[in-house]
Amino acid sequence: MVLEGKSAADFKLPGIDEQGNEKTYSLKDFKGKPLVLYFYPKDNTPGCTQEACDFRDNMARLLKGAAVLGVSPDSISSHKKFREKHTIPYPLLSDEDRKIALAYGAYGEKTSYGKKSMGIIRSTFLIDEKGIVKKAWHGVKVAGHVDEVLEALGE
Repeated sequence: MVLEGKSAADFKLPGIDEQGNEKTYSLKDFKGKPLVLYFYPKDNTPGCTQEACDFRDNMARLLKGAAVLGVSPDSISSHKKFREKHTIPYPLLSDEDRKIALAYGAYGEKTSYGKKSMGIIRSTFLIDEKGIVKKAWHGVKVAGHVDEVLEALGE
């Protein structure tokens, strides 16, 4: 699990860029600029759509201080449709085997409606320009979360 004050786990994941083109992303691609890396369970579900759109609607403020990446176990094909449907202006990465989510502590046992299951734990990590985790949020509640991220960025 990645902890605040420690180095962020490196990753190399396929994704789609802002124009819908396939590309491979890694942590080192964002050295020199803060990065908001958020993990979400599934494209086109109510909470995940709201979260993606909240980041979308605040991109002008976020881009003053950080790049944004969304990560889920969904396929590139699913991400392309999700990005197009909701005009997502930042890359979406596919972590189909959930290895990166596990490395960040964003995959594990969770409880939903009283039932325990294994899955993506909605989480966000603010990584500084040197690759150190400045802030980590686990079990994120969508409403108001982007404001928490902006506050941590000093925006």
